[in-house]
Amino acid sequence: MRLFCANDFADAHGARQIVQINWSHTLVPGTVRGMHFQRGADADAKWVRCLEGSVWDVIVDLRPSSATFLQWHAVELSANNGNAVFIPEGCAHGFQSLEPDSRLLYLHTAFYNPAAEGGVAFNDPQLAITWPREVALLSERDRALPTVQTLFSEAPR
Repeated sequence: MRLFCANDFADAHGARQIVQINWSHTLVPGTVRGMHFQRGADADAKWVRCLEGSVWDVIVDLRPSSATFLQWHAVELSANNGNAVFIPEGCAHGFQSLEPDSRLLYLHTAFYNPAAEGGVAFNDPQLAITWPREVALLSERDRALPTVQTLFSEAPR
């Protein structure tokens, strides 16, 4: 299976360059990771594909000028279905593992910069994301993420 081809994905990917590839391994089904993004000049677009197991992958549009601002979209990514998802700059990303030992591959268009890291709470009532399972695990970092209202009331960084 071809994991990525700039020609095949040109409509979404455009002229962006892939500069970093990350791998994520989640052991426990029901674990939620997210919702994460990078700010400003370090904002990145990314492709996400599940290589093992399966996840409920969620994208939230945080671009105030977008027609889909504060809307979310989810898709199941699995090793079996071979789906990939494109997350544009300015959107938050997260997932819930549906199987043990779920592994994701991320192709990023910008280098990771810890100072540009941002996020929004996975359970923000304003977003009302429907997660398919009860949350089994959530990191302290993700537990501390702000709501959308707090995020947009903060001064730009």
